[in-house]
Amino acid sequence: MFRLGRLKLLVVVVLALGTAGGAAFALGAVGAPTVESVDNHFAGVSNETTAVHTNLTVNNPNPVGVQLGGTAVDYTVAMNGVPIASGDKSGLALAKGNSTLAFATQMQNGQIPPWWHTHIENGETTEVTIDADVSSSMLGGRSLSVAQDKTIETDIIGQFNSTETRPVNANQPLVSDPVLYINETRGSWDRANLTESETPMDLAFTVYNPKPYPYTVSKIGYEISMNDVTVGEGETERGYTIGPGQTETIEADTAIQNGNLDRWWVTHLERNQVTDLSIDFYLVLEGGGEQFRIDLDAIDYETTIETDIFGNKAQYPTGENATTASDSANESESATETPTPTETDDGILGGGSTETTTATTETATDDGVLGGSDSTDTATATEAETTTATPTATSTETATDDGGILALAR
Repeated sequence: MFRLGRLKLLVVVVLALGTAGGAAFALGAVGAPTVESVDNHFAGVSNETTAVHTNLTVNNPNPVGVQLGGTAVDYTVAMNGVPIASGDKSGLALAKGNSTLAFATQMQNGQIPPWWHTHIENGETTEVTIDADVSSSMLGGRSLSVAQDKTIETDIIGQFNSTETRPVNANQPLVSDPVLYINETRGSWDRANLTESETPMDLAFTVYNPKPYPYTVSKIGYEISMNDVTVGEGETERGYTIGPGQTETIEADTAIQNGNLDRWWVTHLERNQVTDLSIDFYLVLEGGGEQFRIDLDAIDYETTIETDIFGNKAQYPTGENATTASDSANESESATETPTPTETDDGILGGGSTETTTATTETATDDGVLGGSDSTDTATATEAETTTATPTATSTETATDDGGILALAR
């Protein structure tokens, strides 16, 4: 009888606490948790995957001794809608002030070609979006969210446009140089024919023939490399005849094969998000009774692409510079007494970026009644893991992925 009476008393106490918690929230005595900041960085790369570490800071504004049991948080990071990282934790109890939750996710490098397609389709523009939510059953089943957006722009092909006159030498014993002059080069993405598998470019150059006899261009060839990874090559058998003292516009149909871009991505991170892109051209000419191949060194295109997708690569470098990084991916929560939200806006990729933070919004969810069971982690990251990131060009950081692997089909 005594045990039964004690059990009834405990049930009454638990229900009273739950009711008091909801009433306290309604009266403003208990504050709602908020997401203060979300910090992402690359933490190593292999031929198949890229490690993405996320530190999500949640603030509990309540006084000492009031904790938010049953709290859950989740986040998603995407580039132009292509997911690159996600994770969630539940059953958390947050101390007063800021608590930092760490996540480790493995992105499949096969996500890079789909993202590249959207980047070119959008005029070399990418929206990096970060959505984070925090909810607690003790606070009336409410969910609060914060969104951060960064606009990233590049100009990969624009520098190909030039009106500089450049001589073309054949370096052949029976032909005097220069054999041609290139007076102008023009280039643009052929977005009308852009596909998920191929990124075509419209390249053209205006050629002047200084010789007293005509030249016939029988073939135009090209090779596109990004950090010495061949991402496109081909040869066009399109005939052009350039009369003596005449000019002719020669068009070169070139394309990047998107299926090669996951291999390029590895080198891009190994060089701390830096890529040297080059396009090498050659012509097969017939003239003066001779046929010869000319490497168009005068118009070979070279440009450097430097990105800082999350705006913090100086703090978290990858590749050869990774040894200078301070990357603590501790999966257990750490709390501070005073909330210190921070926000950075350095996500420069090429031409620059802008960041927009959407105000926190509140939605009602049904998280159930806070009971007395132990909290459990049902997330894609393990809560007691500590990882130090020291990726190099030949080795990568080992990061535990607890179910959050993004393995979308290519």
